[in-house]
Amino acid sequence: MWRFDKSILAQFDFFSIILILPLVIGSNWLIGEVVPALAEKQMAYVTIATFTYIGIFLLPIRRMSWMIPLIYWANIGLLLAVEFFGHARLGAQRWISIPFINATIQPSEFVKPALILMLAYLISKNPPPKEGYRVKDFFKISLYILLPFILIAKEPDLGTAMVLLLIGYGILFYIGVYWKIWLVIFSTVLLVSPLVYKFALHDYQRTRITDFLSEKPSYHVQQSIIAIGSGGWMGKSKEDATQTQMRFLPIATSDFIFAFVVERTGFLGALALILTYVILILHLFSLSYINKDYFIKVVTIAISFMIFIYMGVNISMTIGYAPVVGVPLPMFSYGGSSFINFMILFAIMQNLLTFRYKDLYDVRGTKSFV
Repeated sequence: MWRFDKSILAQFDFFSIILILPLVIGSNWLIGEVVPALAEKQMAYVTIATFTYIGIFLLPIRRMSWMIPLIYWANIGLLLAVEFFGHARLGAQRWISIPFINATIQPSEFVKPALILMLAYLISKNPPPKEGYRVKDFFKISLYILLPFILIAKEPDLGTAMVLLLIGYGILFYIGVYWKIWLVIFSTVLLVSPLVYKFALHDYQRTRITDFLSEKPSYHVQQSIIAIGSGGWMGKSKEDATQTQMRFLPIATSDFIFAFVVERTGFLGALALILTYVILILHLFSLSYINKDYFIKVVTIAISFMIFIYMGVNISMTIGYAPVVGVPLPMFSYGGSSFINFMILFAIMQNLLTFRYKDLYDVRGTKSFV
């Protein structure tokens, strides 16, 4: 039995909620202009994510931290299940069918919060020394990053796998690893990259890189650049946004939604959207910096890295500065899995922040939490 202490709201991070709300509202507005049915479906995802957020926020996460390794390995089990029982679409085996309800799940999406929690768990149990982790600890933590990376890259889903890799090693870079280890890693990456391109990538992945490096961008990127260029300073009305309304702009509600934003709201609208992300990223970074608790440090910096990577890759590919990959604009592109994942992470972060000092649970007359 537990009772809620209103004083804990003093520690609640309302600022992140204030920054997320315009992303959700703006996304639903634009999606509704193109496909109203998708906007209704997106609102259903938002509703599910909201209830999920509340449910996770009220959990005694620190007291349940012993479950984190179980959650991590359960997700690894799902990735292995994809290998043997996965459902293939468009040449990629990334989904598992759920019996009796005619639905599928994509386990690679659930691995992101599981990996972040696992890294927070490991680092909080064994914080880095002053000069950073040495070889033994670095390799031990690296195994937890590389295992899901390999399984997801094999599906193949290189975009998601690379995001996991960048988040995992971004966390380690921020938390602290001995500098000579990074020097060896960067040198190895430079030497091995040509071999990976030639022997490890699939044909369509090499094609994406070739299209990116060629003088003439692919059709998708050409239409995206036209949409962005036509937006001007203030954007166009719904009727005049021909790139989107006449379906020249592909995947306007998800992968190329940034181009749709610029066509409708112009340079100023795009600037406002980017500034919202930048403020949110810096806010999360500041929370990580000022907190000494490694659980909070890892989760907040991980969300910050995740938003930065997703935003940077998505916007870069729409303007021709990155290969086209299926990376959504965070909490803005249409889709339920990505949005719910972000809400799960934000709920975990809010829980850790809010209950830093106050107790929520009363066990036989003695309060204990965090």
